[in-house]
Amino acid sequence: MKKRIGINIDHVATIRNARGENYPDPLRAALAAQSFGADSITIHLREDRRHIRDNDLVRIKRYLKIPINLEMAPNKEMLNIALKTKPNFVCIVPEKRKEITTEGGLNLNKNRKYLKNIIKKIKKKRIRVSLFIEPQISAVENSFLLGADCIELHTGSFCNAVNNKKKGLAKSTFEKLKKCAQYGKNLGLDVHAGHGLTFKSTAIISKIKNISEFNIGHFIVSESIFLGMKNTIRKFKKIIN
Repeated sequence: MKKRIGINIDHVATIRNARGENYPDPLRAALAAQSFGADSITIHLREDRRHIRDNDLVRIKRYLKIPINLEMAPNKEMLNIALKTKPNFVCIVPEKRKEITTEGGLNLNKNRKYLKNIIKKIKKKRIRVSLFIEPQISAVENSFLLGADCIELHTGSFCNAVNNKKKGLAKSTFEKLKKCAQYGKNLGLDVHAGHGLTFKSTAIISKIKNISEFNIGHFIVSESIFLGMKNTIRKFKKIIN
């Protein structure tokens, strides 16, 4: 099975917004990533619009030929935007107003009926739904019961352990990811992974055969400053396959 790579371009918009200019253009980044071999483009339309903005979503959806994956909080505003713009995929993520980045997976025991209803409405528009979850068997099972098509395993703890050379923690979190990927696959879920991935952590985690897609953003945008986007994406594609 060939593994896919999704490129998150949020931080191209972060750089643009830092000066209030119209460059660098996230659409340009999305089209470049597409030409360099990305399998999909991920954007997170946050409540405070700190990076991606509504018009970015509209323009990228219009011109992109590969799938667009919209990360969104499970609230009414984002649901309406998703139903109107009809991205190919939606990944539902938790969102706290003051967090720097997404801090963990969804709490699937909270507001289950509400979340199930959101998933049902999105799937009715033939949009694939993924849930961003912690690598816990219970979370995988709950994702299946709620009607998700996919899960995205939060790799933050694993990546932090690798970055900080905590071998014991890295090993234990790797095993959790592996077990959850296997369990998700057995339930018929497509299993993705994302958050904090670098060349090194991706090289390790790509050995988990049941993970079919990696979504990577901040590191790609950062590394592109030195290697260029083409070389960075192609290096990741080589690593995961």
